Amino acid sequence: MKSIINFSKGSRKARSPFTRMIISTVFSALVLAGIQMPLKAQETQFIRPSWWFGAAAGANFNFHSGSTQQLNADLRTLSAFHDGSGTGFYVAPLIEYYRPDSRLGLMFQFGYDNRKGKFEEVLTPCDCPSDLSTELSYLSFEPSIRFAPFKGSFYLYAGPRFAFNLNKEFAYQLGVNPLYPEQIAPPREMGDFSEIKAMLVSMQIGAGFDIPLTPPENGPQAILSPFVSFHPYIGQLPRTIETWNITTVRLGATLKLSKGKKNPLYVSQTMESVVLQDPVVLFTVDSPENIATTRRVRETFPLRNYIFFDLGSTDIPDRYVLLEKDQVKDFKEDQLETFKPKTLSGRSDREMTIYYNILNILGDRMGKNPSSSIKLVGSSEKGPEDAKLMSNSVKEYLVDIFGINPSRITVEGRDKPKIPSEQKGGTNELVLLREGDRRVSVESANPAMLMEFQTGSDAPLKPVETIGFQVAPPDSYITFNAYGAKEAFSSWKLELADEKNVVQHFGPYTNETVSIPGKQILGTRESGDYKATMIGQTKSGKTIKKTVPVHMKLWTPAENEEGMRFSVLYEFNDSESIAMYEKYLTEVVAPKIPANGKVIIHGYTDIIGDKDNNLRLSLARANDVKSILEKALAKQGRKGVKFTVRGFGENEAYSPFNNTLPEERFYNRSVIIDIIPVK
Repeated sequence: MKSIINFSKGSRKARSPFTRMIISTVFSALVLAGIQMPLKAQETQFIRPSWWFGAAAGANFNFHSGSTQQLNADLRTLSAFHDGSGTGFYVAPLIEYYRPDSRLGLMFQFGYDNRKGKFEEVLTPCDCPSDLSTELSYLSFEPSIRFAPFKGSFYLYAGPRFAFNLNKEFAYQLGVNPLYPEQIAPPREMGDFSEIKAMLVSMQIGAGFDIPLTPPENGPQAILSPFVSFHPYIGQLPRTIETWNITTVRLGATLKLSKGKKNPLYVSQTMESVVLQDPVVLFTVDSPENIATTRRVRETFPLRNYIFFDLGSTDIPDRYVLLEKDQVKDFKEDQLETFKPKTLSGRSDREMTIYYNILNILGDRMGKNPSSSIKLVGSSEKGPEDAKLMSNSVKEYLVDIFGINPSRITVEGRDKPKIPSEQKGGTNELVLLREGDRRVSVESANPAMLMEFQTGSDAPLKPVETIGFQVAPPDSYITFNAYGAKEAFSSWKLELADEKNVVQHFGPYTNETVSIPGKQILGTRESGDYKATMIGQTKSGKTIKKTVPVHMKLWTPAENEEGMRFSVLYEFNDSESIAMYEKYLTEVVAPKIPANGKVIIHGYTDIIGDKDNNLRLSLARANDVKSILEKALAKQGRKGVKFTVRGFGENEAYSPFNNTLPEERFYNRSVIIDIIPVK
């Protein structure tokens, strides 16, 4: 259930961080509302005129979205461009009409309107960077209704925009692969976009504030009016093909001139007080319905075939489970709870217990498959010799403890692993990247050791199947949104009052979105009706409150159902990772999805890299998995399956594991698939 104050979901644009920034910018102008300029009593007073003439000038902050790739009939780029931005110039003559001390009026502007922009650099299939920019510009006619809510200097305006194309130039540059700097870049390509619409019809809304530049006793009058306006992407698709669209925020000022008429009457006016509106914060609560899922989960847990070593050491870290010889006979892969690591830092003890037994799983499998052999490939920042010492540490453990014949294990040392974390020329987060590269990789060609449908030395090891108990998933958390709080408040907190007016306190917070597990609020209650109050402290010391009613329902798992969970692990090369798993998803996972069942797909990343990019990456990975499963189900004729897809990025509140150790970060680069049985 969702309770909302002054907010609607709108389009995908309305939910983006960019749109929240636009809302914050436009509403910040509202703090000027109600300000009145003083008028000094004079013996000779002029009546303020109704007609004003002048010019507007400003900057268009243009935000380009969507996709564009076919630039014209002669040029199609190797990769599609999506997001971009740019600042263009706006200048236009204007006419305004509004009677003094009235609320309503009219505005007309007709002038040059530049919507230029540079798209974000994209990589082509050859790993060559490519750039695209445009000098798109229009002649825009913008008639507006002017509304002064307080009959004063502050006003709002809104109306249509009719734009006639002037310029449709683009510049495209294909670069060279940075790994081969000796290559010569192709020449820059200039031209005009094809399929450009001759006219656009869109909309605009804005706010302005009149500042008199001349005393009211003068006949000639001059006013300077700073303004801000918002031009949403609706109607702003420049072309008849593809999905490129533009959203614009315009900041500028108008200079308006006119001449007043003498007023024969003496009018005494006093200065009015300054009135400031409260900061605008939109407070909403998302309280999802009870998510019917399973208490028991049969999980196919992938086994990372890496053993990570501490920087500066060639000994196996003590966080891995190391057995004595007399314990080997009792070791069973399906009863790993008996052999737990000394410390568990991950969020999921069960999964990390599996991983930290990797050496014992490896020794047990080799013992059961006498014809199998493995290769241990170490990689170290100190060089191949140090890496080989790491590999020999693993070999000695398998030989001494599990009695594996040394001839079945070969070792190798390298500077870098085959899929390195640290890339050439990188400068950020090098410590975390190098921790991930200091490892021993386990390679094998024996099918008994490997994941289904995988062959070759780089294939992952066979996963481990376990049965565990489901905990409340992130989907079931109650989410409190205070859009605009970062700008308006120094901090904010929550008060939740139930039907008996028992109040719980949470916070303070500085983020705009906070998620709290339902059990933390409801305790043992199955459901409850609450009043959620956001209490914000403005930077000036003022307290602002907003309250919404919300019905909460405790997440409760079904008692007698068993779901299934699978995981897809990613390396730095995403395309190779998903290609490796495609047959597994198609032939192992998809057949286990029942008709009319439910599939929940969640994507995650580690904390390395840009936060926003990680969020996009996690969602893209989750959607890749969904596409493969949908195609497989369609071929099998299985219908009615409902998919839920979410990307959590590096959000550590939701990530399956911590990000302290390299193995935890590697496991966080994943997509988790939950198959919920039909009720």
